[in-house]
Amino acid sequence: MSTEARPERASVRLSARTIALYSIGSLGTGGYATLPGLVLTYFLTDNLGVAALAAGVIVTSAKIWDVVIDPLIGAASDRQLARTGSRRGFMITGAATLPLFFALTFAVPPSWGPVAGAICVLLAFLATATAFSLFQVPYVALPAELTDGYDERTRLLGWRVVVLTAAILLFGAGGPELRKAGSDQVVGYLMMGVVAGLAIGIGMYVSSKTADTAARPLSDSAPPHPLPSGFREQYASGFRALRRSQPFRALLGTFLLQALATGTMLAGAQYVATWVLRSEDAVTLVFLALVGPALLATPGWSVVARRIGKERAFGIASVLFTLAAASITAAVWSPGAWIYASVAAAGIAYAGLQSLPMAMLPDVISHDERRNGPGQAGTFTGIWTAGETVGFALGATAVSLTLAATGYVSTVAGTTAEQPAAAVAGIVLSFSVLPALLMLGSLAVLRRYRLRRADIEV
Repeated sequence: MSTEARPERASVRLSARTIALYSIGSLGTGGYATLPGLVLTYFLTDNLGVAALAAGVIVTSAKIWDVVIDPLIGAASDRQLARTGSRRGFMITGAATLPLFFALTFAVPPSWGPVAGAICVLLAFLATATAFSLFQVPYVALPAELTDGYDERTRLLGWRVVVLTAAILLFGAGGPELRKAGSDQVVGYLMMGVVAGLAIGIGMYVSSKTADTAARPLSDSAPPHPLPSGFREQYASGFRALRRSQPFRALLGTFLLQALATGTMLAGAQYVATWVLRSEDAVTLVFLALVGPALLATPGWSVVARRIGKERAFGIASVLFTLAAASITAAVWSPGAWIYASVAAAGIAYAGLQSLPMAMLPDVISHDERRNGPGQAGTFTGIWTAGETVGFALGATAVSLTLAATGYVSTVAGTTAEQPAAAVAGIVLSFSVLPALLMLGSLAVLRRYRLRRADIEV
């Protein structure tokens, strides 16, 4: 495909307004990714009395649904762009519906019993996941359409991750505080779900205005080839994108493994706070230790990427996270406040793990457009979002399996139970050794990513 078929996009410096509007969307991304990952498994096991293994199945089932629908939403978003010149319609729909479903996820009382409670949580979380995907898939596609600039994409995604990191801090620390503000745990979880759901939805709606900035004239948004229609063809389009783009396969594989690693730590944080640091409230300090340094480090990773390249900076961040996670293994024998220092080091790395691959994805999409024509960014981001979802889902599953294998004792709200030593050790290992091994695997995959600045700025 000739380069003339590729519509021009601004390679000039993005306006502060565009960056601000786009970045606010990460208020929704951070809230949705953080609170369910942090407290949903714990809500099921220690509030509704659902067995740890069953809780893992519930969380994983909802995430599998994401994997099924994300490629379809991506293809539908491409068709919407070709038909209207903008991806905003899906984004608004997701923003409008998510607050209700998010609140319902945490509205189930223990009096309904573990079985009924588990079913209701599953259905509500499925609906929440669908609403979020309607926003997230087109949202991730926008950077490739906002600018062609290699460094401008790093700048745009760097600021997005600043907001994302702040949102993780806000929801990770504020969510448990809202939970405590209720007269009891039932009211506390409901209050948390309502307030957090509204905040997420508002952030998503405000950010949807960025789609108007990225909107193209209909003549430019129409691709030079027919877009896929029908479920089978839409899935086939995603597999074709994977097959023809080696950089996409390498970047997606790396990001999937890293999402699994960070998802494992996220799902295990509340258990570490409760049973290793011996305080449910310590989860707030864990998040402060993780997100505070990450918030400060994000601009630094952007500077490093401009000097040595995104892929090299990404590798450095991955190594640092591996070492930080592995060091927490010592908590099996000597738990204590020193864990916060290791978590802080992981937080510095986490800033790079979020901003750099997201800045590399638009480069991959542009590289493919140059060879195969425009109009399929949604197809790429649908597959990307599905892969990210798999990683985070399996992270919660890995923690649940570890808890089940080591004899973790589930309880209902208002009751307590002492955990066996094996279960406490399993919690530490799922927060340290497992994420470190997954990061090592991701580094092996990252070595296969071959795009450099010269491949993009042509």
